[in-house]
Amino acid sequence: MEKYSKPIPGYKVLHEKNKGINRCMIMLYTMYKQVIVVRRDLRLGKGKLAAQVAHASCEAVFSILERGSAVWREWLDSWKRSGQEKVVLRVDTLNELLELYNKAKAAGLPISLVRDAGHTQVPPGTITAIAIGPAPEHEIDKITGHLKLL
Repeated sequence: MEKYSKPIPGYKVLHEKNKGINRCMIMLYTMYKQVIVVRRDLRLGKGKLAAQVAHASCEAVFSILERGSAVWREWLDSWKRSGQEKVVLRVDTLNELLELYNKAKAAGLPISLVRDAGHTQVPPGTITAIAIGPAPEHEIDKITGHLKLL
């Protein structure tokens, strides 16, 4: 039997030991996640940054619930059942953030864009973050897989 040193995306490897016999099964499955991307150039305080991440995440879910397609609703339900994985990534500029937003929109993924109200650290209307998903992990990774964690 072959051994793989790296996990195979989209597959789950199950090892079973029963009565001294080792079996390995590979099951096809889809993982779901949500990615939130924030701008580092704004140098937001920790609390403000946390609030922007939360706004982006919630708004993406609200948009699915209010006007999402049946497929998006299925993704949302699967994501909820699988633990609601969220990953927060960073970009250095507004242009990078908008480029990701446009790519995700063109790919047909659920997305939100946060514009701050401007009550504290940044001027009103400042774009601070986006959320992509929940959606299949492999689809989001096509767009954000090159980014670094916050």
